Amino acid sequence: MHYCTHHGLNLAMEAGKVYHVYNRGNNKQNLFEKDQQFFFFLEKLEKYVCPTMEVFCYCLMPNHFHLLVRVKMNKGLSDEQISKAAIKSFKDLFISFSRTMNLSHGRTGALFQPKFKKKKVEDDAYFTWLIQYIHLNPIKAGLCGRFEDWRYSSYNAIISNRPTKVARDEVREWFGGVESFKAIHEQRIIDEERLKDFIFD
Repeated sequence: MHYCTHHGLNLAMEAGKVYHVYNRGNNKQNLFEKDQQFFFFLEKLEKYVCPTMEVFCYCLMPNHFHLLVRVKMNKGLSDEQISKAAIKSFKDLFISFSRTMNLSHGRTGALFQPKFKKKKVEDDAYFTWLIQYIHLNPIKAGLCGRFEDWRYSSYNAIISNRPTKVARDEVREWFGGVESFKAIHEQRIIDEERLKDFIFD
């Protein structure tokens, strides 16, 4: 991957940097229970997050989600402004989704944990393993038997040619093509010991 360097700044999210982003339901409650809730979240993701992030992959699970994203460069903004816009995009996503879900269920209060987790990824091997790890979540949880059976991850968007906001071409190229992408996933070789610092409990 290609990374940019910022000197003297302690930024929450840096332009050009890749992050594994995670959040779960408050008190571990389910976030998604019906198809329309999963897909509604993805609509909100496209609306609020995609303008500031390139999305390499995602997976929505009943009570949490994973994203692998890169903060977009923007020559019209300072590094600090880009960082603030990136954080705000996630906050707006959570607020908008929560407001709609609470209204539809006649409830109040936080739906997500207050602070979403994000870890910067600066190692090529981690980047590769994280994509596999993220797509493997529903299989490990016993929710499906094959990657393509889970409708709420980016796996099918990457292997197909249907319209998508996922950075499909870059992911395919990274894995050496779509067939290589599928073959590497099927091997399910992930160094979880080395990945432990990037995997959230």
